[in-house]
Amino acid sequence: MTTEDLNIQWYPGHMTKTRRMMEADLRLVDAVCEILDARIPRSSRNPDIDAICGNKPRMVILNRIDMADPDRTAAWAAWFKAQGMAVIRTDCKNRKGITDFGPALRRLLAEKLRRYAEKGMAGKPLKVMVVGIPNVGKSTFINQIAGRKGAKAENRPGVTRGKQWVTVDQGLLLLDTPGILWPKFEDPEVGLRLAFTGAVKDDILDVETLSARLMRQLWQEYPQALRERYKIEAGPETTGFELMELAARKRGFLLPGNELDLERMAKVVLEEYRSCKLGRFTLETPQ
Repeated sequence: MTTEDLNIQWYPGHMTKTRRMMEADLRLVDAVCEILDARIPRSSRNPDIDAICGNKPRMVILNRIDMADPDRTAAWAAWFKAQGMAVIRTDCKNRKGITDFGPALRRLLAEKLRRYAEKGMAGKPLKVMVVGIPNVGKSTFINQIAGRKGAKAENRPGVTRGKQWVTVDQGLLLLDTPGILWPKFEDPEVGLRLAFTGAVKDDILDVETLSARLMRQLWQEYPQALRERYKIEAGPETTGFELMELAARKRGFLLPGNELDLERMAKVVLEEYRSCKLGRFTLETPQ
């Protein structure tokens, strides 16, 4: 799979417009909160965000911790903190970590709050821009923080469109922004990991190749999970396609003529990975 294969239609026009809008709106906010997928913290970071945000105080939300490797999540949290960012870990569907947001934000902006108090502006609300690529749970996070069901959130890329201000309470306003990807992936592995998690649409990639690459990485890093789920055994150098063939045979996924139905197996692997039936995995480390 080439880099070109991974760049097809991944930067639609509305994303260019969104970047311009975010750059213009940055002056309105006190801080930027970036939502990341804890399964792929590096790949789910838009590298343009650093340039867009400049010197604004930053917070990172490692979301979907319920689907990620806990030890690697802790390592990532430490890494982001070392970069000077506030960090909280969340499972937005079950509200885990949600109550940590307000206190963490006020610690991050303690100096600004102190200046407000000195000027007799203690009640002035903090304004925070919330950013993130598609399908990292940004709308769900905002809804949980605000205690509402307003923002449209679906498990497919690119649902949130225009910006909107969300009132959390008298002391906090959130600026929701559409999820944006970036023009080109310098590292094709980034594109693959975004496809693994469903941050980009399946129909722009070959599902069998995608699934084979995922199985190969899981076999290298979490082999026991594949052994237990698919009842397979193989050597350390087994390819992803060979692993898929073993799993398809164990599952009895056969076409006429006793040919293995690898497309069906590929779809099962991706579905079971994304639904956490395979286990809790983080596909990147800070190193």
